[in-house]
Amino acid sequence: MIKIESLKKFFATKIAVDDLNLEVPNGVVYGFLGPNGAGKTTTIKMIVGMLRQDQGKIEIDGVDTLYDPIEAKKKFAYVPDNPDIYDNMTARQYINFIADVFKLSLEKRNENIKKYAEIFEMEENLDATISALSHGMKQKIVLIGALIHEPKLLILDEPMVGLDAKSSFRLKNIMREFAERGGTVFFSTHVMEVAEKMCDEIAIINKGKLIAKGTLEEIRASAKDSGSLEKIFLELTE
Repeated sequence: MIKIESLKKFFATKIAVDDLNLEVPNGVVYGFLGPNGAGKTTTIKMIVGMLRQDQGKIEIDGVDTLYDPIEAKKKFAYVPDNPDIYDNMTARQYINFIADVFKLSLEKRNENIKKYAEIFEMEENLDATISALSHGMKQKIVLIGALIHEPKLLILDEPMVGLDAKSSFRLKNIMREFAERGGTVFFSTHVMEVAEKMCDEIAIINKGKLIAKGTLEEIRASAKDSGSLEKIFLELTE
C-alpha cells in the first residue's frame, strides 16, 4: 500500500530523513516508532503531501505522490498529531465538508456520522462550534472525518494523544477491524505497549535513519535484548 524508496529530507544542513526505504503491505496495522525528533512526523508529512521530499520516491497503492498527488490523496485519510481544524465551523459542518471533498452520498455520510459519533460519544457535540471543544473532542472529530469516507489507508500521527481511555480502546478496535477488512493502518506512537499489542509489523527510525523493521518476532530475534518492545526500542535507539 505504501512504498518508500531512498527518501531524504533536509532542513538547511540537517538531514531529517536519511535514505529511508520502507514497504507497508495491505491489510496490516503498521507501527512507525522512534524517539522525539527521529523523523517520524517529517516522513508522514511527506507521505501525505504536506512536505515535498528532496530525494526519493513515495507511492500509495501504486500512485506516485509527487507526480499524481490528487489521485494519491483519494486513497487515504490522515490524522495529524495536533487537531488544528476550522474553529468557526461546527463539528457536523467539518465532517460534512470532508464528506463533500470525497463526494460521499448523503445517505452514506449520515449513516457513518451516526455510527462514529456513537462510538466516540460525540452525539451531543456535533452541532457545537469546534472552538468550544476540548483537545480530546477535536481529536475525535478529526478521527470521524478520517473514517467517514472509508479510505483504503489510514495514516495516523500519534492518534491516541488527548483521547480518554474508552475512546483509545475503541479506536484500537477500529484500527484492528479496518485491517481485518483489507485496509491498511500506518501510525506513529510513543507508547510501546500499544505498538506491541496492536501492530502486525513495525519500523523503528532514529536520527532520520531506519534502524529496524519487520514483525515483532523478527525485530526481537535481531536484538540483543529479547524482552519487551520497550526494552528492544531503548537498546536500538540508545
